[in-house]
Amino acid sequence: QVQLVESGGGLVQAGGSLRLSCTASGNSFSINAMGWYRQAPGKQRELVATFTSGGRTNYADSVKGRFTISRDSGTNTIYLQMNSLKSEDTAVYYCKLDLRAPAVRYWGQGTQVTVSS
Repeated sequence: QVQLVESGGGLVQAGGSLRLSCTASGNSFSINAMGWYRQAPGKQRELVATFTSGGRTNYADSVKGRFTISRDSGTNTIYLQMNSLKSEDTAVYYCKLDLRAPAVRYWGQGTQVTVSS
């Protein structure tokens, strides 16, 4: 069993910054991919930024140039630095983890990001 713990959400004014973190912990697991998704009220969950199975990064067009995903492999932690935040970035942000074997997917509990205009 793997646990995901997210932190870093909050309320910020438009133009401000926030940094999210997500740490995976558990017994003997191998990460295939890990990233961030978000879900705004009344909308479907969407990709924000992720590390692919090949170690590359992938960003939603709406956040390119403003958000940066990074990771600390030693602690199985990923970060999302969010700059120049806009009201449309308001959502619950979820961490997603895909393991290699078994091919199991985990979601974090979500952290609220609210951007006031």
